[in-house]
Amino acid sequence: MCGIAGEIAFNGRAASGEAVLKIMGAMASRGPDGRGSWNGGWVALGHRRLSIIDLSEAGAQPMEDDGGLTVTFNGCIYNYQELRRELEPEFRFRSTSDTEVILKAYRKWSDDFVHHLVGMFAIAIYDPQRAEVLLVRDRLGIKPLYVAALPGKLRFASTLPALAASGGIDTGIDEVALHHYLSWHSIVPAPRTILRGVRKLPAATIRTVRADGTWQDREYWRPDYIRKPEHAGWSAVDWRDAVRDALRTAVRRRMVADVPVGVLLSGGLDSSLLVALLAEEGQHGLSTFSIGFDDGAGGDAGNEFEYSDLVAREFGTRHERLHVPTADFAPSIAGALDAMSEPMASHDVTAFHLLSDTVSRHLKVVQCGQGADEVFGGYEYHQPLAGVARDQALAAFTASFVDHSHEELLGILEPEWLPGSDVSRKVLADHLQAPGADTALDAVLRLDTHLLMVDDPVKRLDNMSMAWGLEARVPFLDHELVELAGACPPELKASQGGKGILKDLGRQLLPSAVIDRPKGYFPVPALRHLEEPFITMVADALHAPEAKQRGLFRPEYIDGLLADPNSQRTPVKSNVLWQFALLEMWLQRHGVG
Repeated sequence: MCGIAGEIAFNGRAASGEAVLKIMGAMASRGPDGRGSWNGGWVALGHRRLSIIDLSEAGAQPMEDDGGLTVTFNGCIYNYQELRRELEPEFRFRSTSDTEVILKAYRKWSDDFVHHLVGMFAIAIYDPQRAEVLLVRDRLGIKPLYVAALPGKLRFASTLPALAASGGIDTGIDEVALHHYLSWHSIVPAPRTILRGVRKLPAATIRTVRADGTWQDREYWRPDYIRKPEHAGWSAVDWRDAVRDALRTAVRRRMVADVPVGVLLSGGLDSSLLVALLAEEGQHGLSTFSIGFDDGAGGDAGNEFEYSDLVAREFGTRHERLHVPTADFAPSIAGALDAMSEPMASHDVTAFHLLSDTVSRHLKVVQCGQGADEVFGGYEYHQPLAGVARDQALAAFTASFVDHSHEELLGILEPEWLPGSDVSRKVLADHLQAPGADTALDAVLRLDTHLLMVDDPVKRLDNMSMAWGLEARVPFLDHELVELAGACPPELKASQGGKGILKDLGRQLLPSAVIDRPKGYFPVPALRHLEEPFITMVADALHAPEAKQRGLFRPEYIDGLLADPNSQRTPVKSNVLWQFALLEMWLQRHGVG
């Protein structure tokens, strides 16, 4: 786990090691245990290290083998020990790291090596024989990879601000990305980012970059959301048991480490299932952590300690609760903004930042329940999709998910920032209408899992945990579990108000109070119902000289929001004013846009 960086120069030019060092300097928090750089002429690579597997210097990166093949890698290969045993008859190993397994796997299988990897990863491999660099991102986009095309060169990094720090990047606002941000509660899916000059490698993609400056992308994995012959005749019990087995395997895989592994325990169904399955695996004295806040002025509860305490007692974990008073929460927002690779308006971003700070003082690795809602249909907006025709998926999803329609944005954005067509609706239509999903809900869960989720909860978790050198692992995004869930009849997922199949599993493993309760969200009342000092904070951001010079929003619209800061909510119950202010605060904090 770490941060990676690189520059690839084209047509005989030399790569800039200085630019790579600048990127690495801006990513120090992602890899506090070491740094390394390598320069091969037209390719320069860098690495910030968080030591999880093979803590010795033998596991340091960038790593080069005898033939000049060189890799820099962010993430964890959970099946590296099995792969090593398969490769040892053919190759000699110098370390016990998963990084070296990647090198040998590429030696054996070339580009197809990625099909043998189980894990989360962003990989850059320089192949001198082919005069190519491969940039690879894991199947679910758990590990980030940002790229910037400059004259005669390509740079990449694990964070957007680090890439911008290298200089020469176009940091102007991308109008299409802005449309996405305001349409989908701050989600900007790959390949775009909020900045014109920075793009993201999509999940499950291999980009082959050649020395002449050409490149091509190949998507190497995408499950079908259809019913399969091998599951014909399966009952609900059969599906529950299959999910249990797959989730147990996913949890077991994510215990691979040369350091202890804990759990972020919210008290909800998803993280509680992880604790129960780890207990089944014989994990005793497991460390668990939860966070809570003061209750909000709007009546929102500030914590779910009642449920996390219940699970901790049931399974005998070493549990730590972090309570953050509202007075202490506001000063923490600046640190969360600094840690965001892109502006993220979700209320729980700062909560994850604070929790990760606390956890990182105890552990380097945790498991958490992110992704379960997208994979197993747990959100309220999934419910309307269960009963509509396949060709109505776009209309139903738009009605329950989209924050602002294109027509509404006419009254929100200044004209020069508004694309000439509804670019966000087109993205949704292209994905939802693509073949390979049997029902409307299948299509939406595919969209959620493979496009939107990557740049919402997944990115949020990576950014906030890695800001403190903490590796967060997500068993619900094990690719084999996702494949199984995609084939599962959608009615089993949407039942019981959502995640019905996980609730059935929970009834085998958990106290009933954890299951038979209203769905909770990471409670951050201070950002749902804005009071002071947050109202002044957002007003200052939206009235700042930089905001006025940028001129993104119509002043009369912003003034109306500020006059009644809690009147407008998105379909997923977020505060609209916070969404607008967060964008400006992020742009100002990072000095871009």
